[in-house]
Amino acid sequence: MKIFTLILSLFCVLSLAACSSHSSRSHEVRTVYTEPRNAEKYGRVTDIEVMTLESRPSGGGAVLGAVIGGVLGHQVGKGTGRDLATGAGAIGGAVAGNSVEKRNGRDTDIYRITVRFENGSRQQFDYEEINDLRVGDRVKVEGGQIERL
Repeated sequence: MKIFTLILSLFCVLSLAACSSHSSRSHEVRTVYTEPRNAEKYGRVTDIEVMTLESRPSGGGAVLGAVIGGVLGHQVGKGTGRDLATGAGAIGGAVAGNSVEKRNGRDTDIYRITVRFENGSRQQFDYEEINDLRVGDRVKVEGGQIERL
């Protein structure tokens, strides 16, 4: 019966870990229309939009919660009741651990900058910091980087 409990707990932990998602936060340049990439371009900032990227849990909180919940559930009852309590503790601990990890995660603000170039084309760039860049500033774009003139 202990092997069944161990297998059930392990199955619950692995199932919850498989359900978690982890995405990398890469900020790519979104291009609406572009000229050759190596060319320097001059233009004006036409829009700056603040966007919030929600943090995503890694699954570590769910796994740790499932292990702790399974251990605590195993302390309750005898026989089949103990097995059920272990499984319920693992599931409850995983849900609680995942919610704690979500609550402690930090959202990230990024700035989406739209530049209208002298040739009439537009391009959008995503940055975590824009320093003192403002709408209306004249800029030079080279290699995906914006430099205020």
